[in-house]
Amino acid sequence: MGDQYLRSLLVVGITSLVRQTNSHPERASKWLISFLERKPARVATAAMANKTARIVGAVLARNEA
Repeated sequence: MGDQYLRSLLVVGITSLVRQTNSHPERASKWLISFLERKPARVATAAMANKTARIVGAVLARNEA
């Protein structure tokens, strides 16, 4: 199901964002902070990586890149 390397890169990038949010919450968006309060970090990471992958796929499919 898709490119495993690309998925792993998205997860690593989002994990970095989550860790940075935990150490510097003043730099993060309010949406991200509230999402992390509602969901465990790993679940939120997977959900955000999935969302990002869907956005990338839609942009590439429409040749908007």
